[in-house]
Amino acid sequence: MDTSVATWPIFRLIQSKRLQIGFCSGEHKNLSPFPLAGRLNFSCRWKHLCLRGEGNYLSPLDDKPYEVLPGGIKSYLDEQDIATIVDPPKDLFPLDPESYNPAAYLWKKIGNIPEERRHRLLSTLKPRHIHKLWELAGTRYQDAKLAKQTATTLLSIDRQSITPEYWSCRTSKGPLPFSWLNDFRKAIFDGKDGRKYGRIFLPSNLYGPLYFTVRQVSEIISTEQPCDLAYEFGSGLLDLPEYPEGFPISAKHPHPFDDHIVIYIRHAGPGIVVGQAWQEGSDLEQVPKKFCGEILMAREYISSWER
Repeated sequence: MDTSVATWPIFRLIQSKRLQIGFCSGEHKNLSPFPLAGRLNFSCRWKHLCLRGEGNYLSPLDDKPYEVLPGGIKSYLDEQDIATIVDPPKDLFPLDPESYNPAAYLWKKIGNIPEERRHRLLSTLKPRHIHKLWELAGTRYQDAKLAKQTATTLLSIDRQSITPEYWSCRTSKGPLPFSWLNDFRKAIFDGKDGRKYGRIFLPSNLYGPLYFTVRQVSEIISTEQPCDLAYEFGSGLLDLPEYPEGFPISAKHPHPFDDHIVIYIRHAGPGIVVGQAWQEGSDLEQVPKKFCGEILMAREYISSWER
């Protein structure tokens, strides 16, 4: 079965220059000749997909890939589509869920978003979307080919790079409501010892550099669910002979980061990963607990002249 292309059987209404697609269950009867009438507006709970032959997304209002909201703010349809995929209306679902891989469809849709705009997912997706994105990304392991793909080459264990890669991150805000941890940045870099490391940047400098070690793992210890990587914070002390330019030497983590914090990572699409943070505890008898819920991470765009 080819799971690389999603097959959502569906009501389709062809208009000039675009194909409008609406997800729908097969339970509806006595359908109107225009089943999408009254639904094709941007204020509704779900957003339709607008396709052009060359694969670009268009607004049915102005043939542009965005909607202009009051105040002049642009709301791009590509990012809205991701929110719809991870949290579709309850009464709208694929007729045959076994006929496609949701993670493959999500990967394709994220890939359609230009690299310089993927960071907008951090503001487009709500906390509930981040949690559901984690769950949806878990279906990626059902596709052997897709499971081998990574969100970025630097997060491939076989790749070595001396230049840090920066990411913007946002949590799902639970279960521990650390407001200072809702939005932060991370950097991933290679050490001279061949291992990969990272650092968390918080708005406050009270917590130090917060270094972690990147390890390739296949499952979360406490849940046995699949994942790709683990960011292990440990004690915070790293025995590195050299750090990236401008990075301070490591220091012991303050509480609660000293209590064996681990962020498990799933690749969700090009330049996008989603993590699940756990406080596993330094005491072997301690019961692991969720730290800050799920975390959406988007690689920061670097223009060609900056590279």
